[in-house]
Amino acid sequence: TSEGVPKISDFGLAKHLESDSAATKTGTILGTPSYMSPEQARGAVKEVGPASDQYSLGTILYEMLTGRPPFLAADPVETILEVIHNEPVSPRQLQPTVPVDLDTICLKALQKEPAKRYASAADLAEDLRRFRAGEPILARPIGRLERGWRWCRRNPVVASWAAASLLLLLATTVVS
Repeated sequence: TSEGVPKISDFGLAKHLESDSAATKTGTILGTPSYMSPEQARGAVKEVGPASDQYSLGTILYEMLTGRPPFLAADPVETILEVIHNEPVSPRQLQPTVPVDLDTICLKALQKEPAKRYASAADLAEDLRRFRAGEPILARPIGRLERGWRWCRRNPVVASWAAASLLLLLATTVVS
């Protein structure tokens, strides 16, 4: 605005309220794939709500920090699959100058599970205000245990083989 207040708008999903639109039908996927929340990408219309908007704001923050969206594949279907199944690369891995707290805020907004994102847009804004003011942020980075669990969920075959190998090695050691 003329007062310097940024505004974000996206009319890509605007619809005429009196028309019979597919936007309200379960299983319909509407939106720009790179900016969709995982629940939008799955077509879970009933799960889409304010947390989805926070996810989309997180993708905008991610792109501002790194110069690219968190997920962008060769075609829209592959991008949607990445949004659903993959974790975003940490902005700090792409841009090492990104402060740790800002990286943490961005990745919290991009959590796959809506309940793990900020409870409200006001909470996201508050953490960004705290960051800008040099105050401690409320978000916490993902711990090693949760990161390992997520890797196992994304790679169940490899995780199963690794667990079986570890158990076999342990059993062999005990028997020896």
